[in-house]
Amino acid sequence: MASIVLTRIDSRLIHGQVVTKWVNQSDANKIVVVSDMLVSDPFMKSIYLMAAPPGITVNAFGLDEAIAAWNDNQFESGKVLLLFGNLTDLHKAWHAGLAPEKVQVGGLGGGPERKVVFQNITLDDPDVEILKDLSSKGVDIIFQTIPEDRPQSFQEILKKY
Repeated sequence: MASIVLTRIDSRLIHGQVVTKWVNQSDANKIVVVSDMLVSDPFMKSIYLMAAPPGITVNAFGLDEAIAAWNDNQFESGKVLLLFGNLTDLHKAWHAGLAPEKVQVGGLGGGPERKVVFQNITLDDPDVEILKDLSSKGVDIIFQTIPEDRPQSFQEILKKY
């Protein structure tokens, strides 16, 4: 059975900070990316899979496939850095049994109706409702873009929204 050492929400999925900082910080030896968009594009999927550092296994699943993989074999073995591209997918996964106790929001880009709450992290009303639901169920939610940042609690962020 795998151990989820970090669950991160980052619209960029695997990128420089994940590869150079968060993998080491979390002591992960496996990255599991959950993204329907990524798995539907074989070319982009291959690029993301090649972005991982040496010695790190990477699996990319669509949302339903990730939920099934977790419920069937809990991602087999290893220390997993679990990456979601958005809060909606995390919310669905959580309610289907892939339910991490702690979630790090690390990067959600801008757009209409979105408000900057911490560095490059933006939220909209549906995101806030998802976070409130998860928080009410005991999920520890922090906002942190890089390891050197002081983590911000969801309650601190909510005051800025």
